[in-house]
Amino acid sequence: MTEDELIGKLKAVQKMKSESNTLELKSAENGCPQHLYDSLSSFSNQDEGGIIIFGIDEKQDYKEVGVYDPQDIQKKINEQCLQMEPIVRALLTVVEKDGKFFVSAEIPGVDLADRPVFYKGKGRLKGSYTRVGDSDEPMTEYEVYSYEAYRKKYQDDIRGVQRATLLSLNQEKLALYIDLLKRGKPNLSNMDNASIYELMSVTRNNEVTLSAAMIFSPYPQAYFPQLCITAIAVPGTEIGCLGGSGERFLDNQRIEGSIPEMLEEAISFVKRNMKNKTIINPKTGIREDRTDYPITAIREAVINALVHRDYSIHTEGMPIQIIMYEDRMEVKNPGGIYGRIKVDQLGKMQPDTRNPVLAFALETLHVTENRYSGIPTIRREMEKYNLKEPKFEDERGSFIVTFYKADNISKTKPGLEETNNLLVFCRTPRTRKEICEYLGLSSITYAIQTYVMPLVESGKIKMTNPDKPKSTKQLFYSE
Repeated sequence: MTEDELIGKLKAVQKMKSESNTLELKSAENGCPQHLYDSLSSFSNQDEGGIIIFGIDEKQDYKEVGVYDPQDIQKKINEQCLQMEPIVRALLTVVEKDGKFFVSAEIPGVDLADRPVFYKGKGRLKGSYTRVGDSDEPMTEYEVYSYEAYRKKYQDDIRGVQRATLLSLNQEKLALYIDLLKRGKPNLSNMDNASIYELMSVTRNNEVTLSAAMIFSPYPQAYFPQLCITAIAVPGTEIGCLGGSGERFLDNQRIEGSIPEMLEEAISFVKRNMKNKTIINPKTGIREDRTDYPITAIREAVINALVHRDYSIHTEGMPIQIIMYEDRMEVKNPGGIYGRIKVDQLGKMQPDTRNPVLAFALETLHVTENRYSGIPTIRREMEKYNLKEPKFEDERGSFIVTFYKADNISKTKPGLEETNNLLVFCRTPRTRKEICEYLGLSSITYAIQTYVMPLVESGKIKMTNPDKPKSTKQLFYSE
């Protein structure tokens, strides 16, 4: 960072008066902060890295207090960087402004294979941090594990299931799978079934694998009670809303069985809780019946969740969730995006596969194509229905797909005066709750979707943490 760029950052801080997912502020008026390892770790563990600026005191309304000694603080910052594993190589910049010195430390994001970066004094499990909004949070045990799993290419989909046996599997379905595997493969056709089981990871060291149990067992939940789907329909736009008779759920189902069975039962649940309406197709002018959401898109989202969820011991107690709200529905699975691919690259490039054996088996059984076409299909189907583009989110070990109904935006759009007043109100960064209260509305989700997000999309309102739009510490501001 050049001196001019650091001066520009200082001016931006005075205007914003807030930190962000890539910016941390430290006072350092009376000495170097003793515990920088949380920010050094969290910034190193995200692609975009981050910047720590020393010389601004948050507690004094972001007053520019300067640092105690620009030379000594650089030495002490580097000393703390050496306490990290792997070592953090910070780029330091010093600038003088109004007779005071300020120092910035640019922390580069490290390669995925080298994460998590952690403080050696606490160890990998307790010394690894992640950036959540404008704060540094300790990584969960699963988040630490997920980096190791990717680096070492763990295959949790073929870990052994001690209580399962070949005889406990559905023999008819297993025989069909073996028959499909042999077709067009003369080398496989000449092998005995026991050898094929080991070769194709139906068994591993003569122990039934998780993939085989999830596909061929009559009741996989006997071994893994929470490897299921919990599906609910709620009478409002948030969980906790009550219906006209005081009911919390319009429908509530625990969906169990093999993966193909759970897929079909999940589709039935969604169909049961969707409305059917007659519309005039804008392209053909023909009247046609249409559900709230395209079934093909829902199927792709559910099968993606079942195939690509994390099946490690760290998440085997977490079910997939389907939540149907009044204005939208969510499909949420344990295990964030696997590997190097980012949310904005989904459907545009081939991703790494977390569960390759499971994916291959379901492809062989014609349950899924396994051609990375799920996300493009979801987008295409939603577009056919003239619905808002679905949202894909990767949040701390979870992947969420959100579908929006056609009427999820208010029928009466905010007027010009109302919009201008909101822009003035947001000249000071505001929370979701503050905006909702200012607008005099009862639903925070409705307020943000109807009034704020259109302004965000047009660039009139910005987010302090644009990479994590659902962050609890998200602030919205206008310029």
